Amino acid sequence: MINRMSTGTAVLCGCALLAVSVGTAGGQTPPAAGHGPYFPADSPWYQDVSSAPLDPESATVINWLAGVGGWGGGRMQIDFSIEVLEADASTPLHGFTDTDDFYDPDCDRLDLTSVPLPNGGALEGESGYECEGNGDCHLIVVHRPTHRLYEMWRANVVGEQYSGGCLTVWNMDLTYPSAGRGQDCTSADAAGFPIAPLLFNADEVAAGQIDHAIRFILPNSRMRRLVYVHPATHSTNPTSGPAAAPPYGTRLRLRADYPLQNLPNEGARVVARAMQKYGILLSDGGTIALTAQSDRFTTAKWAGLLGPLDLRALQVTDFQMVAGGDRYNYTGHCERTTPLFNDGFELGGRSKWSASVP
Repeated sequence: MINRMSTGTAVLCGCALLAVSVGTAGGQTPPAAGHGPYFPADSPWYQDVSSAPLDPESATVINWLAGVGGWGGGRMQIDFSIEVLEADASTPLHGFTDTDDFYDPDCDRLDLTSVPLPNGGALEGESGYECEGNGDCHLIVVHRPTHRLYEMWRANVVGEQYSGGCLTVWNMDLTYPSAGRGQDCTSADAAGFPIAPLLFNADEVAAGQIDHAIRFILPNSRMRRLVYVHPATHSTNPTSGPAAAPPYGTRLRLRADYPLQNLPNEGARVVARAMQKYGILLSDGGTIALTAQSDRFTTAKWAGLLGPLDLRALQVTDFQMVAGGDRYNYTGHCERTTPLFNDGFELGGRSKWSASVP
């Protein structure tokens, strides 16, 4: 969940009438599940950190977390509710109305681009595109024809009305600089990360290998107040932890000597091996530690493969903090330095940016 003190700028975009189905009734073919890799191999999500040095604060942070109860709820649990949808050249694009959950200039202007909505798709935790449960309602769509990854927080489609909060359109051809899309800039996730490359799915686990870091979250009270480390580019006002707490962007690594044979099944061991090699990245605030992709559209299914509590044996004391580098104090003033699309501005070198479609 993105929590920040910011005034959203509501902008009414030119919105085409929606002709998108929110289910798969009537024999309609559902969309394909999104799958990686989403970005170039040198992106931080794919870096092997199994031999990376420890952060000087590793012992302090781990001991402090253990002392306040560890993970949210006191155990490592998995949420299986986020959808990642694949779109193709025939997927219709739709504009929408920005809500107060849209932050300027962090989020990408909808008067310059539109969002693909595959028929039969769904939001996080919902049966379709309507945000009925009033949750985070993330919308994540991979548009292969343009190599763009669309991620939105608090999306909602009701009949012909499409509204949404922060939209981030990621260029999947680009290895983003260490400051991502800009210092102090959020995305559809609080840390400023893309979400899709940090989600593991049932197809990966069934195949026996996860080749990327994994998204994890902590309660706001267990994150260092208003501090982040790269590759995070953002913190939030509700963070309230002391100097011993982990900052946003912290990468934890499961100890190499952890006895994987103690885990209950091979699915859990596949995830644990990824935690040893690529680590887990602190991405958002909440109480369920890990986020996996829903199996609604994947070939493999979670039933019999991995359950929500199959990693509960993993304690924070089984992890180490990988060296995170400089700490940044969050000011609340996003400075976009990387253009959404490369249309003439040098990446990372200018404060101007453009969201024009090439």
